[in-house]
Amino acid sequence: MFNFKRKDTEFFDLFVESAGYFYKGALMMDEVMLDYSKAEDKMKEIIDLEHEADAVNDKIIDKLNQTFITPIDREDIYALANGLDDGVDFLQGTLQRIVMYRTGPAKEGAVSLTKLLIECTEEIIKAFSLLKDIKKNQTQILESTHKIGRLESEGDRVYRHEVAFLFDKVKDPIELIKWKDVLEYLEDTLDHCEKVSDMIRGVVMKYA
Repeated sequence: MFNFKRKDTEFFDLFVESAGYFYKGALMMDEVMLDYSKAEDKMKEIIDLEHEADAVNDKIIDKLNQTFITPIDREDIYALANGLDDGVDFLQGTLQRIVMYRTGPAKEGAVSLTKLLIECTEEIIKAFSLLKDIKKNQTQILESTHKIGRLESEGDRVYRHEVAFLFDKVKDPIELIKWKDVLEYLEDTLDHCEKVSDMIRGVVMKYA
């Protein structure tokens, strides 16, 4: 029933796979931001992507239940796995709103926030790819987490600027409500990237 192997890299491989789904979701969002006509098709794709991400998360949890000695603390594995899975859920929720609200072409700030999400998820993949050898890769992992923090701060700035622009320039209250909600969800997704980054940093501090 239990796997007693001390050196087991499969958890880290699964983390990278899960992070890849988060990144793919950000790319899908970017396609919609650049071409609103793709929204309906991408909604179907991101639902499939979310199911695939859930399957990887389930695989991590199943493995956790069957592994006696884990490479990092069990609660850290569980938190990281769910954190990555929740990232795809955030993206699905954002795209859902774009489709439901029939927002039309994206506002400039929404495009900028999505580009920041792509960068953040790239750094998340990079950090997870290096976790197999935390001591050796400590500096590079922390560089990625610090970069995610900077990208999230830039996202806060873009969000504040764009919401102020909405209230200043958009006269249709329905239009304003639609885009404010979409922007909030994008900004929340960036916040979530930083949350995952903080969890990674915590693991590094524990094991480096």
